[in-house]
Amino acid sequence: MTENRPTEKILPEIGIGTHVVIMGLGKSGLSAARFCCGLGARVSVSDAAPLDALDQEKFNELKKLDVKVEHGGHSEDLFRSADLILVSPGVSEKLPILQMAMEAGAMVTGEMSLAAFYLKTPMVAVTGTNGKTTVTTLIGGIFKACGKKVFVGGNIGTPLTDYLAGPQDAEVVVLEVSSFQLDTAVGFRPKVAILLNISPDHLDRYESYQAYGDSKFSIFKNQAGDDLSILNGDDPQIITRIDCISNLKHGWVERSALLFGEITAGEQGTVLYDQKIRIDQQPEPEEEYDLQGTCLAEPPNRQNALAAILACRAMGCSALEVNKGLASFKSLPHRLSLVRELNGVKFIDDSKATNVGAVCSALAALSGQVILIAGGRDKQGGFEILKGPIQQKVKNLLLIGEARQKMAKAFDALTNIELLESMAQAVERAWQIARPGDVVLLSPACASFDMFRSYSERGQVFSELVDGLEQG
Repeated sequence: MTENRPTEKILPEIGIGTHVVIMGLGKSGLSAARFCCGLGARVSVSDAAPLDALDQEKFNELKKLDVKVEHGGHSEDLFRSADLILVSPGVSEKLPILQMAMEAGAMVTGEMSLAAFYLKTPMVAVTGTNGKTTVTTLIGGIFKACGKKVFVGGNIGTPLTDYLAGPQDAEVVVLEVSSFQLDTAVGFRPKVAILLNISPDHLDRYESYQAYGDSKFSIFKNQAGDDLSILNGDDPQIITRIDCISNLKHGWVERSALLFGEITAGEQGTVLYDQKIRIDQQPEPEEEYDLQGTCLAEPPNRQNALAAILACRAMGCSALEVNKGLASFKSLPHRLSLVRELNGVKFIDDSKATNVGAVCSALAALSGQVILIAGGRDKQGGFEILKGPIQQKVKNLLLIGEARQKMAKAFDALTNIELLESMAQAVERAWQIARPGDVVLLSPACASFDMFRSYSERGQVFSELVDGLEQG
């Protein structure tokens, strides 16, 4: 990462005569099909699900667009005939069907690659293991407070190709970008790129923790000129790559990088102390922001605010406008959300915490004794870094889901552990053992797909069960 090398892949021009195959008929797949059809390409969609499992409304729209749809599997003939294959973020390029297509001359890439060639609007891109959605939404809200017309999307909400297919009349685009999206983002070059943190996640997909970190750092690889990189100066995994940060800061002409955190080793950026933020971006005068009285005052949201402030100031928002946006921000669902307080016991929904780093942040933000409900589908990240926080903060650990046996073994003797069969059992047991002043926290450290369709459904079930508890 010491120089701005050209990308090895070159996206073929999409137009009349280009055969684009889109793998997966999700929301982003349908949006990409619309966009490519608008460019005059011949478009096919391939989905592994059987016909009766496909969304009929999407299927009918594709038929009107004259898009060929194959279902129930992926045919070699179709993929061998492709010039370009657009894959969903969760699809690995190592799949045999994609390896075969690449050998036949097709390029395999993702939606974010289209930004480099078709996006006309300045872009702020946000990645990190945790906090991406909060920071992306917060930046979008601050821009709106500044009176700017903004598009917010990517890995959340509206697919990027919806914006690319329209008039592109926003003043700024703010994108949440996952590591999976970065892996297939040819030529992706944000005006401002933000890396919030790196902690173990998706190691069921990556060959190593190092490879996962490399994926996150790739958000910076095409930046140059007057682009800006914003990085967490407190994050140990980012700091271990300090040479990369140094190269980012000094290796490219007119390139700049800023750090944020409670300690930043004297570097320019934002510094957090108590609930106040100081921004030092020489030779500009020092600025201060007070988070007291906002939902951003407690960790991890106050760290998220640091990155957002730097990005918005760099993109032309005034300090007054930034403060207005900070004050108006509302916490997002399933992220340390208070569901109910009953007989002095707080019940908190943190279902979005699908990895160990997020659970560490949640426990650090809470005072008092915690009854932790955790478990689900293991993402192979390991649970070692949770041992200290659990021993210090968790008086009872209630485990559910596929990973409960593995987690029980990892935390043996650190706290009181019980294995339960369902969320209903876990909530009922937590209520039985809770005492005034305790916090019952759903923060799973695992994916939800063993028991629920999504983390949001998991959080909703938890909230409904808590609302159904009767006062003792």
